[in-house]
Amino acid sequence: MSAQAVLFDAPGPKARRRHAILTVLGLLLAAGIFGAFIWRLYETAQLEPQLWTPFLEGQTWTQYLLPGLWRTLQAALVSVVFAIVFGLIFGMGRLSQARPLRWACGVIVEFFRSVPVLLMMTFLFFFMARNFGMPGQTASFWAVIVGLTLYNGSVIAELVRSGVHQLPKGQREAGLAIGLTSAKTLRSIELPQALTAMLPALMSQLVVILKDSALGTAITYPELIAAARQLGSRHGNVIAAYIVVGIIFVLINWLLTVAAGRVERFINRRGHTAAPAKTAASTLVQGGGAPGEFGANIADAVEEEVDDWRDRNQRGRRVADE
Repeated sequence: MSAQAVLFDAPGPKARRRHAILTVLGLLLAAGIFGAFIWRLYETAQLEPQLWTPFLEGQTWTQYLLPGLWRTLQAALVSVVFAIVFGLIFGMGRLSQARPLRWACGVIVEFFRSVPVLLMMTFLFFFMARNFGMPGQTASFWAVIVGLTLYNGSVIAELVRSGVHQLPKGQREAGLAIGLTSAKTLRSIELPQALTAMLPALMSQLVVILKDSALGTAITYPELIAAARQLGSRHGNVIAAYIVVGIIFVLINWLLTVAAGRVERFINRRGHTAAPAKTAASTLVQGGGAPGEFGANIADAVEEEVDDWRDRNQRGRRVADE
């Protein structure tokens, strides 16, 4: 019996009819909410052509939307790089054998995961502006980046820790069996496999970073939301500007979600078959293979030897007892 059959019974005719009825009701409810939204826009004269024609002009995009979008992407991209570095360092720190280092990294990660991102951005903005004499836009830029880095880096650190813990224990034992230290086993064997496994979750975290960059508008960072507000103030179409910006965010996040799905499917196609011991050993000798497969090849080649040694040891004990 498959795991799917154990965990979920296939619906019968009545259940399928019930599911179909609930699906239709859900679609009708969603259509009703969307229709009420459009009707409200019509009643408040928000669908007038003069409110939407500015988005057909190149000046609207070159002076407002595209510069705001670039500053949003700029803050998000820099935050992604710093957050990955922060997550790897503190994720490995939480896996360290040194208890003081492990506790210190744990306190830092849990603290920044608990503090709201907007609160960190606001504090950093005033701290940098008053203590370092930074101009307003520079202070807001770095406040957004540092706030996003601290929060999302802490989340990535937890992804690294959970990814390593989900690996089979034989991976660590295989590294120790060939004479590697715990730190080298973590870096060479466990971490590459954990990073490969966490790529889909990491891609999803990129969506969070991009969306949270919009919080910079609260500290005067001139990102896409701020550009929409300025555009709406000039043409008197604030609601229309926010709707267009919302559509832009939806499209970007949809593209990132599609990319995450493709990465996950790619990993699922290539990552679940272990190389035979002979192939892995020859790969190690020849220095071939992809960098991400190096640790897996070591573990696969040595883990089989460890299992054989355990079997021989148990058989020897049984013979001795008899």
